[in-house]
Amino acid sequence: MKLMTARGVQDSPPEEKIIKNQVVNTLKEVFELYGFAPLETPIIERYETLAAKFAAGESSDIMKETFTLTDQGKRNLGLRFDLTVPLARFIAMNPTLKMPFKRFEMGVVFRDGPIKAGRVRQFWQCDVDTIGSKSMLADAEILAAIDTGFNKLKLDTVIKVNNRKLLNGILEQAKIEDKETAITSIDKLAKIGVKGVTDELLQKGFQKKQITAIFKLIQENISLAKLKKQIKTEEGQEGIKELEELFTYLRNMGIKSVKFDVSLARGLAYYTGTIFEAFMKKGKITSSLAAGGRWDKMIGDFMGGNRIVPAVGGSFGIVPIIESIKEKEQLTKKTLAQVLVIPINTQKESLQIVEQLRKENINASLDLNGRGMSKNLQYANALGIPYAIIIGSDELKKNKVLLRDMVTGDQKLLALKSVVTKLKQQ
Repeated sequence: MKLMTARGVQDSPPEEKIIKNQVVNTLKEVFELYGFAPLETPIIERYETLAAKFAAGESSDIMKETFTLTDQGKRNLGLRFDLTVPLARFIAMNPTLKMPFKRFEMGVVFRDGPIKAGRVRQFWQCDVDTIGSKSMLADAEILAAIDTGFNKLKLDTVIKVNNRKLLNGILEQAKIEDKETAITSIDKLAKIGVKGVTDELLQKGFQKKQITAIFKLIQENISLAKLKKQIKTEEGQEGIKELEELFTYLRNMGIKSVKFDVSLARGLAYYTGTIFEAFMKKGKITSSLAAGGRWDKMIGDFMGGNRIVPAVGGSFGIVPIIESIKEKEQLTKKTLAQVLVIPINTQKESLQIVEQLRKENINASLDLNGRGMSKNLQYANALGIPYAIIIGSDELKKNKVLLRDMVTGDQKLLALKSVVTKLKQQ
């Protein structure tokens, strides 16, 4: 048998898992900074929940990428493709929650789609959402949290923003009734260009004059002010008003990474207002690093009774974020150990010392195999452990240990208390 992973999934070796944990922990700190609370939902959902017309929608491309399965009771199930639909189900099942409900969730999602750099079939998402507020302040806060997250990760990004109401207004002005189908194609504009989208829309049965009318308004770098003069539909003007309000709040918050882009569509059926995607300004990673928007109808539709429960949120894609970080810097750290303790015929005393280090919250590893000095130092170098502590009988007689800097090769005979102080400063 040839051992290999399934297509589109991958192991995370320590050097990658370390950086993944750092990314996740950084985003967690940002979410908590903005007052969001943690939530956990199941990986497996009922297929009918995922495929509901007010969730992804059967016609959405995402349902073609959904992994499906059945349980022993022959019930149709699916692996979650995002964290938004499970959140909507959770809110609908818990109608007494105090609003606004601000939550973040981090976990694995699955999509059986094409594979490229930064895009795999099992990947982590880190979501942040606010439920129960119609105000554009909620949208601005989500975008501010995303901007803060990328700043803390030292990634230079642009966040492109649009509004589904504006897109719907443009399509209505072009006399297009099947807006969802059209938006699914427009969402591919950045990938296949105007000609590719035009060809796809023609294949779907849209008329040439309708497509011309769309691209008369969906133009690169067209301003909100210019569109305001050209859009005649009520819904389109409502979308423009929301965008103007949103950008006012963002300016007041000092957020400069957000840019209006009328071509941004977001193919999922559940978006109702603000939509956005974040990209690296430069680099090989062209996939979005974060995306989201306003989805005011899904929760109410799950509840029934024509209720509207406003919601807005965003999702970070951990895989493309890590790929972007790897493009900037080499990942060499293979352990979180700060120091390797090397006993030289002093195992009993070394065990006591390594435990003292751990009680001081210093990540410490101990030679387990009784290897010689040179092999232990090679081991520390191979794993990127920055320090080694050498403990022999001579050191013990002086109530000291030998601290070796694995980068410079410098060695100092120090009391354990001094070692602790030095390592805590690093």
